[in-house]
Amino acid sequence: MKIKLLFTTLFFPLTISCFGQQSKSWNQWNWLIGEWKGEGSGQPGQGGGTFSFAYNLDHNIIERKSHSEYPATADKPLVIHDDLMFIYRDFAGNPSKAIYFDNEGHTIQYSISYAGKSIVMTSDKIPNVPVFRLTYTLLDPEIINTKFEISQDGVQFMTYIEGKSKKIK
Repeated sequence: MKIKLLFTTLFFPLTISCFGQQSKSWNQWNWLIGEWKGEGSGQPGQGGGTFSFAYNLDHNIIERKSHSEYPATADKPLVIHDDLMFIYRDFAGNPSKAIYFDNEGHTIQYSISYAGKSIVMTSDKIPNVPVFRLTYTLLDPEIINTKFEISQDGVQFMTYIEGKSKKIK
């Protein structure tokens, strides 16, 4: 019993210290927080939609919600796409991971990197599954470019859809 008490007394403060060192900084994301409206084109056709980035769970995650529509054409039916993404920190406290879900049944795990005025999310490599890359680039304080790319090898990416969005809130 005394050993358990000694063990708990010695290691409990270490556990608190490790978790207390996590960075709470979302500085690289501040410019994306808000509501956006955009238009773009790509494989689904010309379309538009809205998306939002918001802090959630006491600023411990960022939640992205998205809705887009691509009108029916002579060759394709109406496409409505809804998705939800959660951006979260790794064990070191860095905002470097995300998980994505959509109404088509897809789930994508992303690793996040930062390049200049861009946030780049690249999916984990899984055998026999394409690699996805989602990039947000700040063009000015109220306009961003969003690009979604697909690769079979994780090296050569092809743009699936790209468009500009304006901040509305």
